[in-house]
Amino acid sequence: MFKIIRAALVFLLLLSFSKTHAQQNKKLPYTQKGLFYFYWGYNWSAYTDSDIHFEGSDHNFTLYNVQAKDRPSKFKFDTYFNPLNFSAPQFNARFGYFIKDNWEVSVGMDHMKYVAQQYQTVNINGYFERDGDTNTFSDADQIDLTYSFLQYEHTDGLNYINVGLRRFFNIINKDKIDLNLIAGAETGIILPRSDVTLLKKERSDRYHLSGYGINLTGAVNITFFNKYFLQTELKGGYVNMPKVLTSYEGDTASQNFFFAQSNILFGGYFPLFTRK
Repeated sequence: MFKIIRAALVFLLLLSFSKTHAQQNKKLPYTQKGLFYFYWGYNWSAYTDSDIHFEGSDHNFTLYNVQAKDRPSKFKFDTYFNPLNFSAPQFNARFGYFIKDNWEVSVGMDHMKYVAQQYQTVNINGYFERDGDTNTFSDADQIDLTYSFLQYEHTDGLNYINVGLRRFFNIINKDKIDLNLIAGAETGIILPRSDVTLLKKERSDRYHLSGYGINLTGAVNITFFNKYFLQTELKGGYVNMPKVLTSYEGDTASQNFFFAQSNILFGGYFPLFTRK
């Protein structure tokens, strides 16, 4: 996992220095100051292992090096192309504005999904009460993550709402098709709807502000007829969630981890105002 993150960040840094090779002064009709764009697409994500601390009236313990992965939806036409099911897959949406030629600010939402893997064995430290008994653990103790003990997921989802600054670098400029590189950075809030069942308590199942994220982004953009584009992105970033709701009783969890994300996106450029 760390190799994925390292490779992603190296790639992003290379993109950030690409202006020495790109046509940095090229004035493109669709990246001029005052224009807008919108894109929609889908993501695949990976996460580093993380320590998760749980706290409530009847428990206070930490699970160490918990493994997690994403949960992309299986491809079905109704899942990916029915507007009523738009939030089912792992998706990315973004709206941007060019504040000057080739520079844009944007706001977006990355709807990722985070699933702590069941039936893994992890170290535990702390205590919890179950069936009238208090179970106490030290750092050397281990526990199996099963549904009877803990289900921990951000599947509706790990929602990263962020703002960013990006720079376009034109590589190939033709009449009907262009090739561009994009480098940028984003930061924002994490607003999950977490699916957590701990010690058979009723899960919270509410959207809530749990923390923040920050990331670097690199992209390859192919633009057609100066209006439409196909884009692939690679992101590497960090998420810190100090307050995850785990039950209606006010129980919480906290964790932080690094993530890598690859995206396939479709979009278009457009003016919102009459240009002088």
